[in-house]
Amino acid sequence: MEATTSEELLAWLNRSRLDARYWRLFSLLAIGGALDFFDFFVVGYLVAVVAPLWHLTYGQSSMMLLSGGVGAICGALLWGPLADAIGRKKMLVIGSFVCAFSAGSLALVRDGDWMTFSLLRFFVGVGLAGCATAASALSVEYAPTRHRTVITSLMVVFSTGGSFLAAVTAANLLGVLGWRGVATIGLVPALIGIADWIFLPESARWLTAKGRFAEARTTVAWTLNVPEETVPLPSVAPAQLPGASLTDLLHHPRLFAFVALSWLFLATAIYGVLLWGPTVVALLLNISAREAAGYFVYVTFAGIVGKVLMAFLAQRFGRKLCGATAAYCAAAALAVAAFSYQPIYLAGVPIFVLAILVTLFFCDGEAANVSPWAVESYGVRLGARAAGISQAANGCGKVLGPLCLALIAGTGNLVKPEATADAVTPAFVFLAVCMAALGLVCSFLAPETRGRPMSLEAHTGPARERVATGG
Repeated sequence: MEATTSEELLAWLNRSRLDARYWRLFSLLAIGGALDFFDFFVVGYLVAVVAPLWHLTYGQSSMMLLSGGVGAICGALLWGPLADAIGRKKMLVIGSFVCAFSAGSLALVRDGDWMTFSLLRFFVGVGLAGCATAASALSVEYAPTRHRTVITSLMVVFSTGGSFLAAVTAANLLGVLGWRGVATIGLVPALIGIADWIFLPESARWLTAKGRFAEARTTVAWTLNVPEETVPLPSVAPAQLPGASLTDLLHHPRLFAFVALSWLFLATAIYGVLLWGPTVVALLLNISAREAAGYFVYVTFAGIVGKVLMAFLAQRFGRKLCGATAAYCAAAALAVAAFSYQPIYLAGVPIFVLAILVTLFFCDGEAANVSPWAVESYGVRLGARAAGISQAANGCGKVLGPLCLALIAGTGNLVKPEATADAVTPAFVFLAVCMAALGLVCSFLAPETRGRPMSLEAHTGPARERVATGG
């Protein structure tokens, strides 16, 4: 059975059900993502132990913490083109190994050797970016169109699981295993990398874009659990095979601006709040850091709820409407926080804390909505590179958030700004402006991808074809 073009083959892929086979693919991607983020976040607890033991300066400790973020930016720019050129599955597996072995090797660092520690952390970031970029493309390309919006948005929830797992592991095992023992646990993602290699198929959409129709048909047949000979085999090769240059993204300047700016604004706001929030709460309410952290348990939980809820809202109302609405609501909440620095209470809870809780609810929900959007917008040929740009912009936002707030506060400390009451209003107004700008980006630059079949090329015009069932 043959088809004239690849569209018929991919139409078969969209018929796939969310059965046990699909959930196995989803689970491997989700568990792998959580473990990779565990490797990234657990370092904060390791540094808290080794810094006093090694008599490190604040600058040396900061280098150990920030090197992972720098590696993630570099890795995102590297792995995206590679994933488009040689395959999503290969880069996911390689990224898992790089992340796992770099994290596990921290246990072997000699006492006081903070430079080697920082170098290994750099490669943890590189590996994490490889995993995140490839997994983002695979989750979008595996999903049937009618379910894609909700499934790909839910994937983002598991990155939060990684930070939670790091906290639980450190709290329960640091005293038993020591910091080197906890660092060794970082090797676990390598096991998921092996499982990915054995059980995950390569993206049928990427194989089709590369003209590897026989392999794509095998994957589609496996996904549908039907005999391979019943699945159509395209006979017409794609007009243009995908390349591997990041400059190809610039051929669609509007999409490029959307992908880069959306994550830059969002990450700047999120990490500005997360890094400054506890300090500001402790300062304004005149409470201890431990008491402030107690408030942020609820703030973090609100973020998780926001991610889950946004996944279903975007499936119902579309990414564009939900993205703009969430950004504007977060901007409004940040504006309330900016002018609520006096200890005013509502139902026994400080209004400032409530404003921060609402902010994280919408910001984390926005992260779930925005994360798969880049791949959906740019299509299969450029999807991994677009994911790489979004990850790089995310990394820049992690640095810009605390950096800009430090400059606004006028502390002269660009790594760990010292909050003052006078700095609260301008700092949080700045964050509100970032989220308002994100709302404008979603309103005027972003394409609507809900219900739109995943195409080989970038979406540059209005949707002409939609799939039933509200997907």
